[in-house]
Amino acid sequence: MAYLEIKNVGFTYENGFEAIKDLNISIDRGEKVAIIGENGAGKTTTAKMINGLLRPTAGDVIIDGMNTKDYTTAQIAKKVGYVFQNPDDQIFNNTVFDEVAYTPRYYKLNTDEIERRVSRALRLTGLEQQRDVNPYDLSYAHRKFVTIAAVLAMDCELIILDEPTAGQDKVGMDHLAEIISTLEHEGKIILTISHDMEFVVRNFERTIVMAHGNKISDGNKRDVFWQLDKLQEAALHQPYVSQLAREVGVKEQIITIEGFLEALQPL
Repeated sequence: MAYLEIKNVGFTYENGFEAIKDLNISIDRGEKVAIIGENGAGKTTTAKMINGLLRPTAGDVIIDGMNTKDYTTAQIAKKVGYVFQNPDDQIFNNTVFDEVAYTPRYYKLNTDEIERRVSRALRLTGLEQQRDVNPYDLSYAHRKFVTIAAVLAMDCELIILDEPTAGQDKVGMDHLAEIISTLEHEGKIILTISHDMEFVVRNFERTIVMAHGNKISDGNKRDVFWQLDKLQEAALHQPYVSQLAREVGVKEQIITIEGFLEALQPL
């Protein structure tokens, strides 16, 4: 069994809106997976069911053999870390250190282990010099990294990044890429929800396209981003370099600038 199994899952909100319909996804350790789709496709609802904030109204979400229906959100949080789209929905402590240390303290880890985890998380996110600063004295982009550090300190096997590139400049994007690479080398599962196709291409291999509350495509990014009918159904666009390749008549499935320049040489 894969680490994460979403089996015939449906979710209907109290107002009667059916957000997810018979969804099936399987993700194993070491995978980097991007979920893409327009607003309302069911991406965030799916993510919240994975970390236990929502429970499926049909089917099962199983994490490392644990059916989320049988466990509390706090118990699931030991397995799944979720970085919210808006950091202001997640931050509530008065210093960066206390924010990042909150969950390790909640689980009553010893002082040395808390210090080790927090120091590592701050180093990975570039926040070592801000450990005593109030998070709300930092920029939006830096507050995003505070929430990432808080999740890193939990040392979960599965980490969900919800729109991580929001508010980030190139420096921030490069820093995100470094963090994702580090987590990949540690064998973690990294799952992102993103509207940034270039970010997805740069950092993720497997891409899942969602529309109408379900999965309509799931595969290698090179194949997925050239399934033009599926992208159109999901109201998505190819990466810009792929669009350019089509405009100039390149026949290959281009998804990177490097690939585009290489394909141009014979022309």
